[in-house]
Amino acid sequence: MKAVEYRLPKEFDKSFIVFKEQGLYFPCPWHYHPEYEFVLVNKSSGRRMVGDHIGTFLEGDLVLMGPSLPHVWVNDQKYFEKENTETADAVVVHFLEDFLGENFFNLPEAESLKKILNLSNRGLVILGHTRYRITKIMNDMPLQNGLKRLSSLFEIFDILANSSEYEPLASPSYMENTRDMYSDRFSKITEYILRNFHRDITLKEVADQANMATTTFCNFFKEHFRMTFVEYLNAIRIGHVCKLLADRDKTIISVAYECGFNNLANFNRQFKRLKDMTPKEYRKALEAEPMIA
Repeated sequence: MKAVEYRLPKEFDKSFIVFKEQGLYFPCPWHYHPEYEFVLVNKSSGRRMVGDHIGTFLEGDLVLMGPSLPHVWVNDQKYFEKENTETADAVVVHFLEDFLGENFFNLPEAESLKKILNLSNRGLVILGHTRYRITKIMNDMPLQNGLKRLSSLFEIFDILANSSEYEPLASPSYMENTRDMYSDRFSKITEYILRNFHRDITLKEVADQANMATTTFCNFFKEHFRMTFVEYLNAIRIGHVCKLLADRDKTIISVAYECGFNNLANFNRQFKRLKDMTPKEYRKALEAEPMIA
């Protein structure tokens, strides 16, 4: 079974990714990515595969995985049946090794944490009171922003660094025998989008960056990024919009055009879809509460 490399869009005003995975079942196939990842299952059950480990998961399952480690959560069969009324619900946190700077995890204060992160290359299931404490923090994080959101991650780091309540999942030899699966194709695609999102990017020109035919690129993008190219581009643009809306000297219309939206109706529709409020409501919320999500 070949693992799929995934890349998720990171908002411009955030240094790491937090999101809720909700639906009738968990949709991700066997995959990997360059980020460390916490997965907290609040609802659902099934099989958990991490590297060469195969186990089960129930509500409350909490796992930390290192970069490049293939994994998948496969729901029990009942979640795929038509009459099923149960849902799957998880909170996921992604962060890159250098998201705090190249040398942060080499600081003396981070020595204990670095040992845990090194072990996470095999995947770690978090247990006991440590799991209970981290669960409470993670469930609050999707609604947080700014320093509060970052401090929550630091609190998790501190809890882990002072705990021994975890067990490795994949075998010690697994990562040693796993070749480097990354290509520069993803970097070319994401870097090109980040450099050019402010203008009208055509599907063909991005496909050309990946040396793919347009149809092949569309299928590739949807498989690896879990969204269409247009959805990804809009997510990047809206993330930058949110950053610029904090500047009161800029009008909402000028911000929209600056971020690549040439149609205001589409801009408002995409903003409402991603942020569950209008740009005007978002700006008012920023004035009332600087830490708004």
